[in-house]
Amino acid sequence: MKSGRMVPPVDFQLKDSNSKIAPSKKPSAFDLVEKTEYLFVRVVKARDLPTMDITGSLDPYVEVSHGNFTGKTKHFEKTKDPEWNEVFAIPRDRLQSGNLHVDVKDKDLVLDDFVGRVTVELNEVPFRVPPDSPLAPEWYRLEDKKGDKAYRGELMLAVWYGTQADEAFAFATFSDDAAPDAIDAQILSIYNRPKVYHTPRLWFVRVNIIDAHDIFVSDKNRVPEVFCKARIGRQLLTTKPIKARSSIFRWNQELMFVAAEPFEENLILSVEDRVSPSKDEVIGSVDIALASLDKPPDNRPVRAKWYELKKPVLFDFDQLKEDKFSSRLQVRAFLAGGYHVSYESTYYSSDFRPSAKQLWKKPVGLLELGVLKADGLQQTKTRDGKGACDAYCVAKYGHKWVRTRTVVNDLNPKFNEQYTWDVYDHATVLTVGVFDNNQLLSDERSSVGSSSGRRDQNMGKLRIRLSTLESGRVYANSYPLLVLQNNGVKKMGELHLAIRFSATSTVNTMFMYAKPMLPKMHYAHPLPLLQQELLRNHAVEIVAARLARMEPPLRKEVVMWMSDAKAHLWSMRRTKANLQRLISVFSHVIAAARWFNGVRLWKNPFTTVLVHIVVVIIIFLPGLILPTAFLYMSMITFWNFWFRPRKPLHMNTMISQVEEVNLDELDEEFDTYPTSRSQEMLRMRYDRLRQVALKIQMAVGDMATQGERVHLLLSWKDPRATAMFMVFCLIAAMVFYVIPFQVVVIFARFYVIRHPKLRGEMPSVAANFFRRLPARTDNLLL
Repeated sequence: MKSGRMVPPVDFQLKDSNSKIAPSKKPSAFDLVEKTEYLFVRVVKARDLPTMDITGSLDPYVEVSHGNFTGKTKHFEKTKDPEWNEVFAIPRDRLQSGNLHVDVKDKDLVLDDFVGRVTVELNEVPFRVPPDSPLAPEWYRLEDKKGDKAYRGELMLAVWYGTQADEAFAFATFSDDAAPDAIDAQILSIYNRPKVYHTPRLWFVRVNIIDAHDIFVSDKNRVPEVFCKARIGRQLLTTKPIKARSSIFRWNQELMFVAAEPFEENLILSVEDRVSPSKDEVIGSVDIALASLDKPPDNRPVRAKWYELKKPVLFDFDQLKEDKFSSRLQVRAFLAGGYHVSYESTYYSSDFRPSAKQLWKKPVGLLELGVLKADGLQQTKTRDGKGACDAYCVAKYGHKWVRTRTVVNDLNPKFNEQYTWDVYDHATVLTVGVFDNNQLLSDERSSVGSSSGRRDQNMGKLRIRLSTLESGRVYANSYPLLVLQNNGVKKMGELHLAIRFSATSTVNTMFMYAKPMLPKMHYAHPLPLLQQELLRNHAVEIVAARLARMEPPLRKEVVMWMSDAKAHLWSMRRTKANLQRLISVFSHVIAAARWFNGVRLWKNPFTTVLVHIVVVIIIFLPGLILPTAFLYMSMITFWNFWFRPRKPLHMNTMISQVEEVNLDELDEEFDTYPTSRSQEMLRMRYDRLRQVALKIQMAVGDMATQGERVHLLLSWKDPRATAMFMVFCLIAAMVFYVIPFQVVVIFARFYVIRHPKLRGEMPSVAANFFRRLPARTDNLLL
């Protein structure tokens, strides 16, 4: 083990941000980001547009142009009174002239026709600061390019200067740079806007399948093997099969599923007969709407219900007439609102609230995140013969996910966007990731294929635990974006963030430490760990599917990576990292044992004599033991206050064991499941795994042997040793009864810390006696 603190290289460390954030005495909207002014152009609608085509039709759209920027609205077919209601935003520091041109054009197959123009002088544009009301749009007469005053219709516009705090910022089309020719402008208009996503509220569906009555199979000469199958969407569970000659089958087995609001899928229960190992025959089924189920917030009893099973469609009408009785299934199904359904990794959870809203507590604080900019991003693609990157950020906390706008063709993008979350428990984690957008090409221009085949590339992720932040303090830092790849760890750039956690009450926040993290149901009726992991996998699949249906979609690979969906998979690197963490935890104990061994061997006589004096004082004044121990810990804590971390904790490459990992171990970590590697590679990795398992096997066996020797000492497995121990215990009982306990401790202390000249080189009698005791290793079949 390496001595000292595990400090990563300077390039991988957290740094102070160089972004200029305006100081603020009290929190306010958008005070964590650099104030950026924009020219907002809102195109509302037009009226009385002239006819341009021979057929008398008009397909109008609006083109906003200034300098190198050209923004277009969508076009309408065959209308003279279109309504667009679209907003364009141009950074004020990139304005190149004093005029803004807003043209109305007619969409044609070859060349678009010019309809009319509105010219706005920018020195006359007003400045709007919220909470001022939105600027009222006004009608402008369309003119010819030459200034002809002939009436060509009117266009309703609103033009003003504003900042990120403006309401139009969220749905505006930005013009940081003109879209390259390889990028579809219509697709860019979708991804070029910041978005807020809300994950659906998740519920546990508990289904207790009790029994089924009046179950008859088609083949009367065979003993039926009946089981019940339950399905919600892609989740499928079955009860154990029961084989009996009876019309009543009793399972009394509970199954659990994950469902999301709104409940679009039903609970489908089907009773089936296993005719053969490869064939199941449906006896009957029933569909139960999840919205109709009870939602108890606690463990109150829910009454079971009988459901009539619908038989499958039969083409034998004679057999259909003979079925006079309907099979029934008794089920107790409900939505468990007292549990917290997690789709995140347990260690990085951002929310612990139960599903039932009536159990939610009041927020204990407010979390504010300012996404400032990114520096030195790596080139992820080639466009027009040059390296490019289309970066955007995603942050998740609780039920709220946010996505910044995509900055195109910029290796140093500036976002300057601020978001807020209500905090219900400060022992939670905020996760922020940076991604490269690969969805900006139309399907016709893509060399990969459809947009579903182009995955957004992750460029780094960071986690910030709120409990490590001081209340009210702004943390403005530059975080290195680290990605672990097949060839090792790689720095993809740096992300500048400003974070502030404001607690509503310091007393309430401190009281949170005495409360359980999870809802009461997790302790009153806990779920097995394997079942929790299975349900979590179902939950993250549901969340990913729901977020992928929004516009713009938050892709599945983004949700999976942000939620650490693959954190439970095997990794030799993570195994070594956890082992190193365990060694670090016990490093103080090991250091204390080495120090005591030095005292015992009189390596420093002054220290040994001082320890003798302290031990004698403690023996005769035992009431000082606990006060001295707690005073010592308080003094150490006070001393460490001056060396407390001034920055949020960040991913450490040394602790993660990415500096010394070999490429083969990384290749194994990134391998698919099931594996896609060759047999020779698998044989080599299997032999390496056997070597690691052998060391664990030997360590566990040695620990078990020592414990078994203690247990078997009193069981007469070794009659002579047990008899000697019994006699020793009787003598020790009489001695300790006569001699005071303090005297015994003093003599024991002098014996343990005696001078090396009074020691022998051979082990002690007690050690020799213990090592000769038997263990259950003799019963192992080798």
